[in-house]
Amino acid sequence: MTTIYLVRHGQTDWNVERRAQGQTDIPLNATGIQQAEVCGAALNPNDYDVVITSQLQRAHKTAEIINNFLELPFKVMEDFAERFFGDAEGLTLDERDKLYPDRNYPNQEALEDFSNRIMAGLEHIHQNYLGKRVLLVSHGAVIYRMLSIISEDQVDIGVGGRRIENTSISTIVRDKKFWVIQDYNRVNHLKIVQEKA
Repeated sequence: MTTIYLVRHGQTDWNVERRAQGQTDIPLNATGIQQAEVCGAALNPNDYDVVITSQLQRAHKTAEIINNFLELPFKVMEDFAERFFGDAEGLTLDERDKLYPDRNYPNQEALEDFSNRIMAGLEHIHQNYLGKRVLLVSHGAVIYRMLSIISEDQVDIGVGGRRIENTSISTIVRDKKFWVIQDYNRVNHLKIVQEKA
């Protein structure tokens, strides 16, 4: 059984400002670096076999910091880059709502293409890391879309629901032919370390 632990990257300034990041390559801010350090310190290296990350620096740096604690094989996969939001990238939530109330952003990556890209990436992991425990550092829309597809839109995260928190962990497992959600948006690993500090 292949298990993937989906970790959202640490905070960026654009997260704070609620700007659409997409594939604009924004770095972690000081809080994001601290979140990644807390996340890494909370994890047990014996629970994972490999760390995989998006190439975008906010995810890549988060993964590097976490892997300083885990010291595992490290791989970059562009399949798990954030969705490209086209003309909306860099705009705040208010600006996006005003200009594109239907959220149909000009030049953005088509939802079908985005979905196919990330699900193909999951299949690649399953084929190449069969039975392994993979820590995958990626992005909010990527994780939300995976969970939506796997659950057939039954996960209460996203528009109208809770958001995927920075450095939260969501767990999916491959049960024969299908992915199954074990848990999602888990942040208790962060609280445990924060209480010790």
